[in-house]
Parts: sequence; structure tokens; C-alpha cells
Amino acid sequence: MTISPPFLGLPDRLADGHMPRAVIFGAGHGSTYPGKDSSGYALAADAIRAASQDDATLIEHWDFDLGGPLFDGKPISCIDAGDIPTIMHDNAGNQTRIEAKTREVLALPAVPVLLGGDDSVVIPFLAGFADHGPVWVLQIDAHIDWRDDLHGERHGYSSPMRRASEMPHVAGIVQVGLRGVGSARLTEIEAAQHYGSRFVTAREVHAQGVEAALRHIPAGARVVVTLDCDGLDSSVMPGVAARTPGGLTYTQVIDLIAGLGRRATIAGFDLVELYPPADIGGLSALTAARLLVNVIGTVIRQV
Repeated sequence: MTISPPFLGLPDRLADGHMPRAVIFGAGHGSTYPGKDSSGYALAADAIRAASQDDATLIEHWDFDLGGPLFDGKPISCIDAGDIPTIMHDNAGNQTRIEAKTREVLALPAVPVLLGGDDSVVIPFLAGFADHGPVWVLQIDAHIDWRDDLHGERHGYSSPMRRASEMPHVAGIVQVGLRGVGSARLTEIEAAQHYGSRFVTAREVHAQGVEAALRHIPAGARVVVTLDCDGLDSSVMPGVAARTPGGLTYTQVIDLIAGLGRRATIAGFDLVELYPPADIGGLSALTAARLLVNVIGTVIRQV
């Protein structure tokens, strides 16, 4: 399904013979818990696209976050493929469609960029990398998302890192921005630590800088970044369902993305848990759009 307007006015395909470096696509629903409604999260991708429109005519202008124009003076090499069809509570069908689209993008080859949706879309997104491993996972989130199941559902938004830890192609997990309280009990903490997940709290990033997280990523690794919007502080990202004080700043997140681009290779990226009904003046959607610009710019500059 074609979305209009696309992110930054990007095309949905490039001229014949030209392959994209990155492909954006949205997925509104993943595995919704019984009795829950994920329709608010399904508004996120279009909210981000709408927030990007003021910059759509400025793609060739200097971007101070990136140290140059978005595409570094080269032709446009990212496309917006629109949203894949998802249906609330069609959990198995949504998982299949998200994983298939991810595999399709990787086969081009290109870097898949997924706009969720709640955090459950991350599980099939990561599953799509099965033939493109090993990959590390860098999660930016207030929560560790390590529940084995919740309400009888093992693929919901409280479980993506637990499921990732079970994927043979995932070599390691670094979890950044942790703070406050969530669904994790002692048993989930112990399971994550037994696996070897590296916890980096928001306080550690505030005190030590983004190197507190980057030092856990092996040099040259291929990394999938999964960004839960509640990983950022609610002063710049109020449009989330679980506002938690003390999160990462916008600058810390783009420094983390840029540092990752220098140290390793961004193989995939997803942005999830933006909840437009809770946004304030479109601030969260604008912040998310700018984060996405930084990811695309970093991918373009990768060798």
C-alpha cells in the first residue's frame, strides 16, 4: 500500500538500474495482547511522515547533525515503500508479513528501516535477519523487554529482547537507556544477565557519554538498532504510553547513532512505540523524524 505523503517526499522506487541503500516501510500492528487495542500505535508511521514534510524541500541543504547534506552530495538512495498491510490481532499473519518484507529488503541488498507499531513488530523484524547474521542488537529503551510471555502471548511488546536472545543469528544484545520500573521482575533480570545482555542505564549515559554503550559493540560488527521511543526523555518524546523521567536526550541518541556508524555497520533500524494520541504539539513525531534522518544519513555514509 502506497502512503502519501512519503517520508521527506522520498520516492517509492529509484530509476532503473539504481538500487536503494535503505528502504523505509511501516507496520502498524504486530502481536497485540488479548483485549488490548494497538490502533494508536498504527498512527505512528504516518505521523512521522507528516512531521518530515517541512524538510522535504531541504534534502540538499546542509544538515548540521550530519555535517553535510542528507545524501552527502550524492543522488537520493533511500526509498519509502509505504506500509505493509497488518491487521490488529492477526498476530501470526502480521509476524509473517513483517519478516517477509524484511527479508525482501535485505535481498536487494539494502538496509531495512521499519516504522512501528508497538515493540512487538521488532520480533519478526529481527527474525528476518536469519540469513544475514551474525548481527548484534542495540536496543534503546527504558525497559529490558525480557518477559517470556504476558497474557499468554510470547510475541508481544514485553518480549522482543527475550525472543531475540533465542535467535541463533543474534550474536549479542546491548540495552541502553534503562531506568524506572517496568514489567521486568527479578526473574527477567536474571535471565537477561545469564544470556549476557549488556545493561547500560540512562544514568550511565548521562555520566559517561555514549561510549558507555558503544564500548560493548565489537568493532566492525553488523548491528540492528531497535529504538523504543520511551528510551528518550519525555521532554522531547512525550508521545509514548509509558513516560519515564530521565531518558536519553535527542543529542545523546544521534551521537550514539553516529558513533555506531563509525565503530560498526548499521544493518537495520526500527523505531517503535511512538503513540501519537499522547503526543504534545507534534513534538514526538518531529523528534522521531529527525532521528530517522540521522539514521539514513549515517547509513548513506557507511562504506
